[in-house]
Amino acid sequence: MRAVIQRVTRAQVKVEGVVVGDLPEGGLLVFLAVAPGDTPETGEWMARKLAGLRIFSDAQDRMNHSVTDLGLGALVISQFTLYGDCRKGRRPSFLGAAPPAQADELYRLFCDQLGAEGVHPVARGRFAEDMKVDLLNDGPVTMIVDSP
Repeated sequence: MRAVIQRVTRAQVKVEGVVVGDLPEGGLLVFLAVAPGDTPETGEWMARKLAGLRIFSDAQDRMNHSVTDLGLGALVISQFTLYGDCRKGRRPSFLGAAPPAQADELYRLFCDQLGAEGVHPVARGRFAEDMKVDLLNDGPVTMIVDSP
C-alpha cells in the first residue's frame, strides 16, 4: 500500500457535485493506493501507522501529536494513480496497482481499521468514481507512507 497523507484544517470530496465525504474539523486527508501483493494485514499495518503518526503540532510547535491524540478524523480517497509508473514514455503505466476488486476490498478494510484504531470520523470517497477533492492544507504537511 501507498498513502499520501496531508494534514488539513478541512477537506471534502464530491461526486457529481454532491458531497459524499466531509472532514470539516480537520485531520488527515489520505490518498490510498493498493498494490497486487497487499493483504488484509497490510491494510491493518497502514491503519495503525497513520493513526499513530505524530505529524500534528504541540504547544511548542513540534510534531508530537497524532490524529488520535487530538481526536480528529480522516477523509480517505482511493487513488490507484499513486502507483503510476512514469519512467518510460509519456503515458503512465498502472501495472503496479491492484485489480479493482482487490483494491476495493482492501480500501474498505483500511477505512474500517482506521476507525478501530480510534480515528473518528473516517469519511470516504467513492471507489472508482470521478471525485473532486477540496482541501485546506495545514502547514503544509504532506507525507508519503509505503507499507513494508
